[in-house]
Amino acid sequence: MLWFFASDLHGRAERYEALWRRVAAERPDVVLLGGDLLPHALARLRNSDAPQGDFLEDVMAAGFSRLRDELGADYPRVLLIEGNDDPRSALDELRAAGAGGLWDEIHGRRVETHGPRVFGYAYVPPTPFLLKDWERYDVSRFVDPGCVSPEEGRRTVAVEARRVRYATIAEDLDSLAGDESVESDIFLFHTPPYRTGLDRAALDGRMIDHAPLDVHVGSIAVRRFIETRRPRLTLHGHVHESARLTGVWKDKLGPTVMISAAHDGPELALVRFDPLDPDAATRELA
Repeated sequence: MLWFFASDLHGRAERYEALWRRVAAERPDVVLLGGDLLPHALARLRNSDAPQGDFLEDVMAAGFSRLRDELGADYPRVLLIEGNDDPRSALDELRAAGAGGLWDEIHGRRVETHGPRVFGYAYVPPTPFLLKDWERYDVSRFVDPGCVSPEEGRRTVAVEARRVRYATIAEDLDSLAGDESVESDIFLFHTPPYRTGLDRAALDGRMIDHAPLDVHVGSIAVRRFIETRRPRLTLHGHVHESARLTGVWKDKLGPTVMISAAHDGPELALVRFDPLDPDAATRELA
């Protein structure tokens, strides 16, 4: 089996075009998209009511639709989640644009494939950024220096205050996975796990109020989940510069292979892998 993974396309049409060209040429079985799919959030924060329809319909959905027309029965299963730079107000539009088989939005769900099951999870721990639609406390209500609490910032969709204040990524993952074994499964995350080769930010020497900033910005909850539940493969994005700083886009915790498709250059970072042999995955800048 051939599967593709990409993340953090940030509404860049040239990255989508590169992805569609590779899919048309190689015809993978499944394409996984790991969040931050829409244009950058800063412009949206100035007008949180601005529709995403132009990009979703005219670029993203139109491109996948052309690809489906070209490939016919060879069109891949496309599974995607959101990232912290995607507004929750676009969720209905995203689902509607994917209706009819273009893609499936899978945050908070598990889906069956012809290979392993895939679980999707979009939330990230608190960041310094203002858009909080897809941010959540990690394992407690602690917030790193320099970051903005999920109880502050801005949201494009209202959420119950108690949920914002007390929900954690750790609790979400326990609920998502349930009690059954997930050791043969794949988890599609936006955040990378904490203190790995995939979550290294360019924060060297930075301090706030005399407190040094942690250069590792991934999720403690995701790391603990991987260590205890031991899925076959986890996929990540979010920290664009990590691969450049560490030279690592693939890491392991125990038997679990962990892969990032985040990239801080203009190219698309495309990961190819066999879901039954993720150790042999390759990554190309296209």
